[in-house]
Amino acid sequence: MTWKQALQDYQHYLKIERGLSSNSITNYALDIKKLMAFLEEHQINSGPLNIGNEEVQRFIYEAAKTINPRSQARLISGLKGLFNYLVFEDYRKDNPMDLMETPKIGRKLPETLSLEEINTLISGIDLSKPQGERNRAILETLYGCGLRVSELVNLKLSDLYFDEDIILVTGKGNKQRFVPISPINKKYIELYQKHIRIHQKIEPGYEDILFLNRRGKKLTRAMIFAIIKDLAKATGLKKNVGPHTFRHSFATHLLENGADLRAIQQMLGHESITTTEIYVHVNRTHLADALKAFHPRSRHQ
Repeated sequence: MTWKQALQDYQHYLKIERGLSSNSITNYALDIKKLMAFLEEHQINSGPLNIGNEEVQRFIYEAAKTINPRSQARLISGLKGLFNYLVFEDYRKDNPMDLMETPKIGRKLPETLSLEEINTLISGIDLSKPQGERNRAILETLYGCGLRVSELVNLKLSDLYFDEDIILVTGKGNKQRFVPISPINKKYIELYQKHIRIHQKIEPGYEDILFLNRRGKKLTRAMIFAIIKDLAKATGLKKNVGPHTFRHSFATHLLENGADLRAIQQMLGHESITTTEIYVHVNRTHLADALKAFHPRSRHQ
């Protein structure tokens, strides 16, 4: 089995058996391609079925010189996944990554924005341009519904259930969830629909996509990043912001205002509650307030 064949089989497994998104599969493939490039560069002839612990250790050691511990941990995890697959399919008897230690990394707390900062960004949108109404609706939806950028760009007109105050979101692994939508969020989406989108020439195949670019096609993830980066620069915001910053802010503000962690988990589409629990660590001040308000021993007798 060649590396190319092993990679193709593994990608097929991740898509069909694991149901991973195309973005996740691409990231796994990139890790494996880095190992393939390393072996080629150093003229190491080991294939996926006979590569040993020594070779992979050397690769990880070299990679660690240029990447941070978090990226190193992800690289090790990605390669472990490939070899676990090969063991599972009886191509190999062992996983050469088994003895590889993952670097210890601190829990990375997400960057968040205050409500004032979010309002400043949205107020900085130039509404005199046709894409202004669209961009305002985009930011309101990222913050108002806590969507991932991939979920936003794939949002369809047929996913909008405004009479029920919900939208249908397709998340990682094509898992779907209903997310509540606020009146102000609906208002800006409808303004974009009725005043901008309706006048666009839409390319065949994109008729149901909600947010369109100037050519009448689906927006890319990169375009959403660019819109937000340009707005941050124009409004003088010094924080490193992207689409995910609005998602983090959505969850943090809900938690700070007393929302149930399980409800936030469902709205974000997290498979595990432990993923959602990171938001508890962002701002602990509300925890003391919750203790004072709800614990019987915290009340004055």
